[in-house]
Amino acid sequence: MSFGPEGVILAPGQGRVVRVPGHPYIFKATRENTRGAYSLVEVTITGQGPPQHFHGAEEEAFYVLEGSVNIQLGEEVINGSPGAFVLIPRGTVHTFWNAGMSPAKLLVIVSPPGMEEYLAEVVGDQEIDTATFVEKVTEVAEKYHMTIVGPPLG
Repeated sequence: MSFGPEGVILAPGQGRVVRVPGHPYIFKATRENTRGAYSLVEVTITGQGPPQHFHGAEEEAFYVLEGSVNIQLGEEVINGSPGAFVLIPRGTVHTFWNAGMSPAKLLVIVSPPGMEEYLAEVVGDQEIDTATFVEKVTEVAEKYHMTIVGPPLG
């Protein structure tokens, strides 16, 4: 892993890992690396995704790298296969979950960044179960301009 004025260079699997139940995150670029412009996250989805929610301050974009992912965007559910791209405008209810038999992988762009601080506060460097995750996410959501509106799907 290399961080410097010339950029960020990470090998596969490198980055800050946050062990969210059912969909661990590897942060490839954060607020500090992008001069506050965005964060870039590799998400592997083995089961359910996060609770249904919306962001009051961020746009979120998903690009499917591997597998099959269902993405709830408002009232619609989109099935994404490799190469699919979904932009989620701030204020739009969404969630995602694995739609296949094997793990799926997404590249997620969040702008402006901040999700890294949110997940670090909720999970930190430990592993927690889904019920604890949902409880903690709900407790701190408002602080990060997020609103939880329903349970995980899938």
